This record gives sequence, C-alpha cells and structure tokens, in this order.
Amino acid sequence: MSGDLKPRVAFVGLGWIGRHRMEGIVDLVEPVAIADPSAETLAAAAGLAPGAAQGRTLEEALQTRPDAVVIASPSALHAGQAIAALKAGCAVFCQKPLGRSAAEVRRVVETARDADRLLRVDLSYRGTAALQAMRDTIRSGGIGRVFAAELVFHNAYGPDKPWFYDKAQSGGGPLMDLGVHLVDSALWCLDFPRTSVVAAELYREGACHADAALTEDYAGATLRTEDGATLRIACSWRLHAGRDARIEMQFHGTEGGLSLTNPGGDFYDFEAWLHRGTASERLAAPPDPWGIAMIRAWARDLARDRGFDPRAADYETLAGLIDAIYATAAGPAQSAAVA
Repeated sequence: MSGDLKPRVAFVGLGWIGRHRMEGIVDLVEPVAIADPSAETLAAAAGLAPGAAQGRTLEEALQTRPDAVVIASPSALHAGQAIAALKAGCAVFCQKPLGRSAAEVRRVVETARDADRLLRVDLSYRGTAALQAMRDTIRSGGIGRVFAAELVFHNAYGPDKPWFYDKAQSGGGPLMDLGVHLVDSALWCLDFPRTSVVAAELYREGACHADAALTEDYAGATLRTEDGATLRIACSWRLHAGRDARIEMQFHGTEGGLSLTNPGGDFYDFEAWLHRGTASERLAAPPDPWGIAMIRAWARDLARDRGFDPRAADYETLAGLIDAIYATAAGPAQSAAVA
C-alpha cells in the first residue's frame, strides 16, 4: 500500500466486538464489505460503513477483493475463515482464539507464511498502557531478573452464547477464553522464552473436570520458562469474585516487582505499579482506549506492508501451551512440554 490509498477491508462477524473493532479503524481503512449471518446484526453495523457491500458469508465478502479481512465470528470458524482469506491474498486480523487447537493455529500461520500476508490476532491486553509499561520495565531490566509471576482473570459472569459451552465449537472454557490472555501476557512481557507446563487442573461446578467433550469453568496451571521462572495462572467463569471481574498480574524480580490490577473491579480500567520494598510508583492509569489499540496498530502496519510478520510464530507457541495445559490436566499420559 502506498500514497493516500487506504487499505480496502472486509469485516466478517458483526456482533458487539466486531462492530467495536470496525468502529475503531473506519478512519484508517476503506470498509468495502460487511458480512454476518444475522440480518439484524448486519443492519446494526451498516451505519458504520454505508458504502460497503453487505452479505451473510466470508465468501460474499471476498467477492469485493479486499486487501484484508477482519474476523470476529464464533471461534469454531476462525481458523477456516482465516485460511480462506489468506489464500485469497488478504491480510487477516482475527479475534482470539485463532484456532481451537495448536494444529489449527499452525495451519493458519503456515498459510500466512506461504501467502506472504500479514496475520494478527486480537490479543487485546497487549494494547493496554498498563501491560505495555510493565513490559518496557521488564525489558529494560528495571526489576532485575524475573523469577516468578502470578496472573489471574476471574469473571463473575459467563458467556451468553451457547456455543461457548460446547468444546467442539469453542475449543475450551475460561482457559481458552480468558487464560489465553494470561499466558500470552506473561510470555509477551518475557519475550516468549521456551516454556513448559509443570502442573494443571480443571474444574466444572466445583468438581475436578476431565470430560474432553465439555468445557471447564475454572482452570489453573503452573508453567516454567527455560531460565527457571515460574508462571502461575488461574481463570474462571461465574466465580464468586465479589465484583464483575478480578484481573491481576504480578511479576516478581530480583530488584523489584510489578503489578497490574483492575481497581474498579470492571473489565476496562487498569493500573500498573512498580514496587521496591515497601514503596510503590504508579506507571499507568485509566483512561485508556485499549480495546482498539491492537486493531489500529494492525491497520497502520497494513497500510505500509501486507507481507508476513514472523512474529506470528508466537501464536503457535501460545496455542501449544494451551493444548499442553489441557493435556496435563487430563492426566500424566497426555502431559506435554511445548517450546
């Protein structure tokens, strides 16, 4: 892309997240197509892109020959739609998860590499000022060597769509929905070191859960990086959290500590703190329009270069660790360590 031309983008899946992400970049791109199987949802989004072609499917959207496709459909469709868009020569921005398994994610990344097209996943917490401040501090050596981290995401509610509770469609419960952000945040801050799963547990309605066909409602795991740092995560749906959500990340270093919290107990406002002994310094605070940060970064990169970004390999690493957590929780015979 060059000059004053804006990338021509199709938007597939126009629920709340899809519309929000589209609204976030309409000033940076030219929406040429919008698609959703629901006529009501399609009509609600039409006002954001009055000149765009309308349809029900990705295939209809691709007929407009867009430069890129934004995918915000149900999880079971992500990998297949991403591959179809990439094979059609389009760059892709996809809601997480990119696939329901490491195998699905690997196929998408391989397709993007073969097609030489930009692929990004909306791992949206990377866009928060709080997590960015923590990552910058870690990368600059501001807390010394990180030797442990604890990350939690407890949601007092659960998803409102039935497909989330069917593992064949969703890929998993809160581990796939929320835990993926925790694992990604830890690895992103630490520059994606080789990491293995040490222990994991899943629960459903308060009982240990091992039914591969059903989703868990609570997941916990311990991971260890190649340089010996221990990462502990926990996530859940419908936990008695005493507020809408409890979202916290703590990194412990040899020369200091970092924490991210949602002090208001909601899903949107975050603070980051640097700790030394008994003293604390706030590094970031709301307001912060982080929900559209990742897609805006993608749109800007898309305008410069639609070519493959090698950092997409990180999505394979992330998906492999999620698979390994599920396998480890299922029993020793299926446990796995993933690079």
